[in-house]
Amino acid sequence: MAIKLVKDNIYSVGVVDFNEKHFHDHTYLTRRGVTYNSYLIVDEKITLIDTVRRGFEKEWIKNIRNVVDPAKIDVIIINHIEPDHSGSFPEILKICHNAKIYGTEKAKLGLIKYYGVCGDWIVVKSGQNLNIGKRILNFIDVPMIHWPDSMFTYSAHDKILFSSDGFGQHYATNKVFDDEVNFFILMDEAQKYYANILWPFNLLIANKLSIINKLNLGIELIAPSHGLIWRKHISEIMKKYHYWSSNSSLNRVAVIYETMWQSTEKMAKKIAEGCNSEGVEAVLFDVTKNDRTDITSYILDAKGWIFGSSTQNREILPIISSLLNFVKVTKSKKRMSFAFGSYGWSGEAIEKIENILCDFAALEPSVRTIFNPTEEELNKCYEVGKYFAMKIKIDEA
Repeated sequence: MAIKLVKDNIYSVGVVDFNEKHFHDHTYLTRRGVTYNSYLIVDEKITLIDTVRRGFEKEWIKNIRNVVDPAKIDVIIINHIEPDHSGSFPEILKICHNAKIYGTEKAKLGLIKYYGVCGDWIVVKSGQNLNIGKRILNFIDVPMIHWPDSMFTYSAHDKILFSSDGFGQHYATNKVFDDEVNFFILMDEAQKYYANILWPFNLLIANKLSIINKLNLGIELIAPSHGLIWRKHISEIMKKYHYWSSNSSLNRVAVIYETMWQSTEKMAKKIAEGCNSEGVEAVLFDVTKNDRTDITSYILDAKGWIFGSSTQNREILPIISSLLNFVKVTKSKKRMSFAFGSYGWSGEAIEKIENILCDFAALEPSVRTIFNPTEEELNKCYEVGKYFAMKIKIDEA
């Protein structure tokens, strides 16, 4: 990736990885690749915001060198210490020996733990700022968005919010701004990112968005650590973050299942047919054939969640169990749900699914069959799906 001018004397010097198709230990499918964004501000104090993943340090330092001598960097701001953002931190310290490092207390402790080095560190908190010449940079703590160390950095001079993992997307491209790519693809990637990375922190995100709104920052650019910089569609992505973090939902249903001998699958198809007959979109997801990334993105704003599993050794089948564990930590509200499945012996999977869902969803009665469902039982599945869709429409009204 060639360096890109973001605004006067502010450069994007990060790297693009078109080949990275899995993220977070293969739990996140990144079909469009990944960027590791890093920003360089050329002012009286030359300032670097975040580093890049280890393995890309040579390309990254070359990008910096095309703007300034890296040894002249005065300030390094660490918004977030996850290794995809901090992996090259030890390498830059070898070059800019006199740079002062700014970040939260947890960021400092985390970098020492990760790399055994932290440099000349200055701990900052929300409300504190740093004068680098023409610019005063303001720091905003955003713990658990999505790590305890996270913070945003704001330049009032440029009206840029450097938002770390907030407002990111996994979208590898040589373009820089949101209006240089297809808007619908970009928003799809932003939703996947939110669903798979940030969703468990809805309450914290809602609170921080409220604080940022009260600050009246007049943001003209949002520069995240992954993906495109927002300049044209800031209001759209802000509205989406308010919408997602408030647990808002659409009148649509996800029928998610894992099956051993297709009996549970037959039930799933009939349930979905029943939902669709009432004009409520119901999408089938076989967890063995659909990536969790896509399922999670769809259910982020789906009002209806229907989970089905066969029972194996008194347990939920393993792949859907993993998805349910993720869903549990989102602590979502305002959802409607029920469990279903076929079994041969005892059928514990259904109750175990209900135990997971009951903390945050209004549950309808479960549906179960022994072995292969009969025509009568499949008709019942259809009627249950139809009834569930009607309940969703009534709830909306």
